[in-house]
Amino acid sequence: MNTLLTRRAFALGSACFAGIASAARAPSAIGIVVAPSSLGLRPNAQGKEPGTWRAPTALLEAGLAEAIPAQHRVELRHPHYDFNEQRGTRIRNGNSQRAFLTEVAVAVHAEFEAGRFPLVLGGDCSVMLGGLYALRRAGGGGLIHVDGHSDFFHPGNYDTRSRLGTAAGMDLALATGRGEALLTKWPDIEGPLVADEDAIQVGEREMESADWPQGYPDVQKTAITRLTIQQILRDGIPKTADRIVSRLSERKLVRAWMHVDLDVLDEKVMNAVDSPGSPGFDFAQLQSLLRALVGSGRIAGMTVCIYDPDLDPKRRFARPIVDMLANALRA
Repeated sequence: MNTLLTRRAFALGSACFAGIASAARAPSAIGIVVAPSSLGLRPNAQGKEPGTWRAPTALLEAGLAEAIPAQHRVELRHPHYDFNEQRGTRIRNGNSQRAFLTEVAVAVHAEFEAGRFPLVLGGDCSVMLGGLYALRRAGGGGLIHVDGHSDFFHPGNYDTRSRLGTAAGMDLALATGRGEALLTKWPDIEGPLVADEDAIQVGEREMESADWPQGYPDVQKTAITRLTIQQILRDGIPKTADRIVSRLSERKLVRAWMHVDLDVLDEKVMNAVDSPGSPGFDFAQLQSLLRALVGSGRIAGMTVCIYDPDLDPKRRFARPIVDMLANALRA
């Protein structure tokens, strides 16, 4: 998609974003946005582009569109992955991501305009920023960040001179306005894509473990609501879902964006992700949580990211992911 035309279309269409936050209901029509990007990840162990960009195709081949069922589908191009540092940024593929995320936002806008619930298939977690940007332009707000990690690296807690940042490990920080302006400042948006008080992190596993990384404990000092996987497994899915919906209601967030990084699944259940770990959800638990949240009517759209078919050559995880998503979205 031509970037200039993309920005023009987004600008021309921004007026019809108004009103998305009107009625709370489960999705009656779903549109799939294929966002095949690995731009936010570092090269894999073989020094090649990670295979997360192949995830949308693998899930569609496993029958996702039919299982939901989806009323519409738009496929964005696979952006070029640059192994070299890009000019003017210390974020890997930073300039390319800015352009691609604008394309994602335009595609999500079109689904909103048509009255459909956008299901964005990534790709890596940075894709979330495009959906969240579109939601903000629509007048909605709020983020439910379902992820096995906080994704809170930013220039305040690591040395940007020592290595390139990877946006897939920074997406929550970027969404809340921490990091380079390239991925934190967006046209027609005042402030960050989401305020700390309007962000809910769900499923992070390291905070209660002995090997909690010392690089970004500063997330604990923010107003971001944090529900660790250990806490969720102790309290149960229904109580957790009620707590999340209550927080959205408290903040008057009628329609929020939901981001799902599939590494929130326990590695014993599904390990075809770049950073598997334990503890985590099983498929039934994640399905129950997503089903309850979607069924609340407060979710405007959703990204699903980080499944890497290159790490799953027999595609044994593709169908369980499809079934989980289909059952969750039929709330």
